[in-house]
Amino acid sequence: MSHELIALMMFSSMMVMLLTGQRVFGAIGFVAMVSALMLWGNGGSEMAFSASIKLLNWYPLLTLPLFIYMGYMMSESGIAGDLYNMLHVWMGRLRGGLAIGTIMLMVAISAMNGLSVAGMAIGNSIALPEMLKRSYDKRMVTGVIQAGSSLGILVPPSIVLVLYGMIARQPVSQLWLAGAIPGLMLATMFIVYIVVRCKLQPELGPALKAEELNVSWPEKFRLLQAGILPLLIIFSVIGLFIMGITSLVESSAVGAVAATLAALVKRRLNFQVIEATLKKSLNISAMFMWIILAALCFGAVFDGLGAVKAIEYMFLDKWGLSPWEVLILMQLTYILMGMFLDDTAMLVIVAPLYIPLIIKLGFNPIWYGVLYTITCQIAYMTPPFGYNLFLMKAMAPPEISLRDIYGSIIPFVMIMVFALAVVMAFPQVALWLPEMVYPK
Repeated sequence: MSHELIALMMFSSMMVMLLTGQRVFGAIGFVAMVSALMLWGNGGSEMAFSASIKLLNWYPLLTLPLFIYMGYMMSESGIAGDLYNMLHVWMGRLRGGLAIGTIMLMVAISAMNGLSVAGMAIGNSIALPEMLKRSYDKRMVTGVIQAGSSLGILVPPSIVLVLYGMIARQPVSQLWLAGAIPGLMLATMFIVYIVVRCKLQPELGPALKAEELNVSWPEKFRLLQAGILPLLIIFSVIGLFIMGITSLVESSAVGAVAATLAALVKRRLNFQVIEATLKKSLNISAMFMWIILAALCFGAVFDGLGAVKAIEYMFLDKWGLSPWEVLILMQLTYILMGMFLDDTAMLVIVAPLYIPLIIKLGFNPIWYGVLYTITCQIAYMTPPFGYNLFLMKAMAPPEISLRDIYGSIIPFVMIMVFALAVVMAFPQVALWLPEMVYPK
């Protein structure tokens, strides 16, 4: 049996297991171990142990639980809620103002957490009830929360870009800077869409009633203080790291301490907040670690099959594709896999195969990291199995159906595809900021 056929069978088996409802890490790890034992006998079992040691030796992975802790501390202590209240008052006069405020909140949460899961949880617990209570359209509400939360894997300090930097051996500081402008560009596109759509169809996002907007100017300016602590936390993480004062792991530790101190300053640091933050941080961190471990084992089997050379031969020699055709095909495979896998599993399995080819074709690996991340955002929201779709259904109230959720993401996915095309056509959108801060 050829190596190409073995690789195809491995992927097919993994997809079938995922369709049966198995956990992601279980499906990936099971297929990897069975394949290893069938290919190399008892010696194949060593691959799992090797992957475990490799995982434990990834020192930058310490950032994972610390960034997750930081985001949940901000959420559980109510600091994110304060920020939304401020946006609620300042944006309420606009049609679609709460939706615009939700996108802004998601950008802030993304800059404090680096994960889309936290943004989704905060959006569903804080923003969704407020918008539904004020007669916002169900599809507008769910689309805004899904699209806004997806920014968490692009806006620094993106954990996905940290993992990409480790795998691709690229500086995380440059990857974070590269993701900043595309992330803000996407958020701006979402806001423009909301403004235009609500102007054409006011019933989708009505302005707040006069009695809700009867807030004095001194009170409005007092509410602006809610933005001070988040800005300080964002600076403590990203600013100090980019200036070279802290390392990557140190910056995540500083962020975790800063979020805890912020809760203490607000007099909200109690046992319940600490317990909820630690439990949620442990659950998400453990999930990530299991997925990475299983994906490393899967990738080791692929590497043992010589998959990198096989893909290079198939794309360049057998099919005779041009560099840009290869790049577009890669993005399409990510979207397809994103219907079944989350971003971490895709990254650890496929990135080691694609990144050497990207470098050989002459593309910038920093720029490609941004393309990968935007493509993951699209895959997250693509039916029928997009990760965000089912996460939204699990968190949304019963009156929001899966059909509503599917219909809500269509315009936002179209915006993301347009943004991906812009970054592909004009690489300096992603590369300008890192090249300015770190000139060659």
